Amino acid sequence: MPFFDESLNPAETGTVDRFVRRFNGAAFALAVAALYGIVMVAVALALTPSVALLHRWGAPLWQAPQWWGVPALALALSAALLLSGAMLLVVVPLLNAVLPTRLRPFKGGYFTAAAVPWYLHNGLLYVVRLTVLPFVTLTPISIWFLRAMGMRIGRRVHIATEYFTDVRMIELGDDSAIGGSANLFAHFGGGGHLVIAPVVIGRRATIGEKATVMGDVIVGDDAVILAHSVLIPGSRVPPGERWGGAPARPIPDVEWAAYKALVHGPS
Repeated sequence: MPFFDESLNPAETGTVDRFVRRFNGAAFALAVAALYGIVMVAVALALTPSVALLHRWGAPLWQAPQWWGVPALALALSAALLLSGAMLLVVVPLLNAVLPTRLRPFKGGYFTAAAVPWYLHNGLLYVVRLTVLPFVTLTPISIWFLRAMGMRIGRRVHIATEYFTDVRMIELGDDSAIGGSANLFAHFGGGGHLVIAPVVIGRRATIGEKATVMGDVIVGDDAVILAHSVLIPGSRVPPGERWGGAPARPIPDVEWAAYKALVHGPS
């Protein structure tokens, strides 16, 4: 049985797409090498001001005869670390803007040209998500960074998680709330398949703690997704409804009232 049925692929879009489809191994190796090179450039640019700071003050502080030389050097190292993190929050969106990272809805094989922007975009995003982003979540810096990476975020949105992928394909409506450790991503697949599809969270909607929202999901205005729930691809949550479970389903008011009575006991 083939890894992926090529008849399910859309038509080839050009030379790059033809190469990726026909030479999977070479294309993957080149993509990995390119991504690692881009990450090295991003980290180097972010570190440059810090290295300059330490080059100027590191040696004099280390050689200072006074007792405060070592604590001052430690303080300079701490400042350099924070500065490099702040610079990474700026450098990565700039690279994301100039490189071919424009995601588009797609359904087909993993080894296609459509996967290249998806791979580069998320590779850059993860450089920050796995380093700096957890330390600025719940601050306006996190929302600024996600917007700079292409996420469409409305007004007064509350975000308590850094677990985002495919942020160019995610939209959060005004006054929506994303709970702690919730996981939102706009793709799914397996067995060589790749589907990239938008995620739309409506106005005043709530995504509970540690809930998972997969690609091709729309959550209506004022809807509530309970904690630890999983919205599978194709889910359409109507406005004002409460969904929960894995996979998530509508929770009627009667069932919700019975559950609360069971947990909290008679009032």
